[in-house]
Amino acid sequence: MSWYTGDPTYDTALAIGFALAVFTAIGAVFIRTPYGRFADASYGVSLDPRLGWFLMELPATLSFVYFFLKGSNANSPFALFVLFVWLVHYANRGFIMPALMRVPVGQKSGFSLMLVIVGCVVTSLHGYLNATWAASLAPQAGFEWFSDPRFVLGVVLYYAAFGANLHSDNVVRNLRSKQEVASGIKKYRIPTGGLFRYVSSPSYLTEILFWLGFSIFTWSLAGVYILLITMANLIPRAVATHTWYRETFPDYPAQRKILIPYVW
Repeated sequence: MSWYTGDPTYDTALAIGFALAVFTAIGAVFIRTPYGRFADASYGVSLDPRLGWFLMELPATLSFVYFFLKGSNANSPFALFVLFVWLVHYANRGFIMPALMRVPVGQKSGFSLMLVIVGCVVTSLHGYLNATWAASLAPQAGFEWFSDPRFVLGVVLYYAAFGANLHSDNVVRNLRSKQEVASGIKKYRIPTGGLFRYVSSPSYLTEILFWLGFSIFTWSLAGVYILLITMANLIPRAVATHTWYRETFPDYPAQRKILIPYVW
C-alpha cells in the first residue's frame, strides 16, 4: 500500500479521510452516536430511523457508481469485482436493511438529522476513494490478483464476516414481533444465539472484520480508511451497548464479552 498515488486530489481526500477517522475516534469517546437505543432529542431534528438510515447510506452507492464510471480501468476484472462487492453490500446496507427495520407504529423519530448530514459526508468519501482506487489507480487490475494470497484471505474474511453480520442483524430485528410493531410497543430484549453467545455486539464485531477483509483484498488505504472510521465509531458504541445491557437486564449473561469473544 502506498500513501502517494500521484493524484493530488485523491491523496488529499485520503488524508482528510484519515483525519476524519481520528476525529471520530476522539468524539465517540465522549458522545454516543444518536440513533437506536441512544437516540437523543437534544441533538435537534430527528427522522424516522428507516428514512435516516437510507439517506445516510445512499451517497456511498451514488458516489461510488459516479466515480467508478469515470475510471480508466473500470472494465478490468479487479474493478468489476470490487463494483460487485460494493453494490451488493450497500444494497443490503442502504436499501434492504432500512426496509426491514421493525419500527413501532407511531414512532416518527429516532435518527438524528445531524447524524445523517455527517454520515453523508463520510459515505460520499467512502464511495469516491474506493471507486477511484478500483477503477483508476489500483495496480492489481488483472485476473492474476485473484490468486494472490492477500486477495484470497481478504475475500474469505469479508464474506465470512458479512454472512455472520446478516445473521446478527436478523436476530436483533426479530426480537421485536410484528404484533408489537403494529401495536406501537417499543420493547427491548436480550438477544441470544449465534455470536450473541460470546459478545454483546456481534454486528459491530463482524462489520469491523468484513471491512478488514475488504481492505486486504483491495490492498488499499481507501479500504483502511473505512476500517479505521468504522472502528472509531463502533468500538466506543460497543462499550456503551454492553454497559446498557448490564444496567437494563439484571439477568444479562455474565460470561458475555463486549466485542472480542473470551477476551474483551
